[in-house]
Amino acid sequence: MSVDSGAPVRRGGELWREAGGSGDPTLLLLHGLGGTGGVWSPVLDRVRADWPGSWVVCDLPGHGHSGWPAVASFGRYAAEVADLVGDSRDVVAVGHSLGGVVALLLGTGWFGVPVSRVVAIGVKVHWTDEELEVSRRRATKPVAYFPDEDSALDRLVKVAGLPNGTPAGSDLVRRGLVSDPEGFRLSMDPAASPTARATESPARMVSAAIGASRAEVRMVCGSEDPGVTIEQLRALDPDAIELPGAGHSPHVERPDEVYRIIRGL
Repeated sequence: MSVDSGAPVRRGGELWREAGGSGDPTLLLLHGLGGTGGVWSPVLDRVRADWPGSWVVCDLPGHGHSGWPAVASFGRYAAEVADLVGDSRDVVAVGHSLGGVVALLLGTGWFGVPVSRVVAIGVKVHWTDEELEVSRRRATKPVAYFPDEDSALDRLVKVAGLPNGTPAGSDLVRRGLVSDPEGFRLSMDPAASPTARATESPARMVSAAIGASRAEVRMVCGSEDPGVTIEQLRALDPDAIELPGAGHSPHVERPDEVYRIIRGL
């Protein structure tokens, strides 16, 4: 079975995490909205074989096996993730989409994490008022149930920005679906998007985080990502990298290239 059976909804509590390796630098991998740490499985295959230090991957608050936060905010997510790196003296923070924003915030040093490098992948840096309103409306909706696993998987793939055709048994969707007596649902809290509760423009916050960063920052996107363009990223990072032919999840579609970018910094 590729889904959890009757996994409870939990408010608060520790983040689910998986870790390996030893010493510095510590590689911290943060997934995007709707996903879980499982989306990093293609990159982790490379990390386990080659990364020179330790690594940590987690389910962000409101996702997978982690508890649902009382309030979802970018700052709260960054504060909770900050505890995962322990006493590491050198952290490389890599995030996709929502996780990319969290990684950028950690790079400022505001959360006490010694981040030397940030790789932010597929971060949306331009939001229209209509897009923000849609995000707010979605956050107020109750948990949606689906009659079968395939229907729930289709929704998960869309929400998490995974490639079409991602199989139900894949590590990419691990912990992302739940089977309840009412049917199948996403394990994600519908209110887990910090964008829905942001009091300022997410784009302005991303720009401010990059400007305040103490870390080396590299922005990355796929050329076919519907949410961001390389021109938008290069306005913030002149050396931003575009991966031709990739969509919103280059770490899934092109893990070798993404890992080379991580190591190349």
